[in-house]
Amino acid sequence: MVVTPLTLTRRSAIDHSTTLFVGLDVHRDFISVAYVPDDREADITYLGPIGTRESDIDKLTRQLKAKASRLVFAYEAGPSGYGLYRYLLSKGYTCVVVAPSLIPRRSGDRVKTDRRDAVQLARLMRSGDLSSVYVPKIEDEAIRDLSRAREDTLKGLKAAKLRLKSFLLRHGIYYTGRASWTPAHLRWLAEVVCPTPTQ
Repeated sequence: MVVTPLTLTRRSAIDHSTTLFVGLDVHRDFISVAYVPDDREADITYLGPIGTRESDIDKLTRQLKAKASRLVFAYEAGPSGYGLYRYLLSKGYTCVVVAPSLIPRRSGDRVKTDRRDAVQLARLMRSGDLSSVYVPKIEDEAIRDLSRAREDTLKGLKAAKLRLKSFLLRHGIYYTGRASWTPAHLRWLAEVVCPTPTQ
């Protein structure tokens, strides 16, 4: 996707706003941005996509800061993690990460586009209809990543053992020892000769 330069169009409705609610639809290569002032009568403005680098975020916040004294950001939790949340907080802005499953949706509204998602986040943030998720500290997230990696590795190991046992069973190769995956069983596996070189 081509990232277009950021331009702000509507001036009249937000020149004197105290708060802008900014919806961010975050992807790997770009972020779609929409904002709305705290005035209930004001329209939502869709800015379009920006880049994901910190300099792109800084440019966005500078331009929006010229429109309001307070910026409140919201984006959906997803595979991109919490880096954007932490960066915005480090700059002194308010940011909320919301669970996609808790975002109110109209019945029958199944069309999802980057524009609609960003606009919806801004609108719902202004109306107070978004529920934030717990954002773990960096240390907690590291422990969670380690725990998930261990869990995935154990699942992979279990699946590999099951595949090996099934393979040996199909070819009538049986271990006569007392327990599987002991040192004796592993020595026996190392000496197994299959019917063909390919196997």
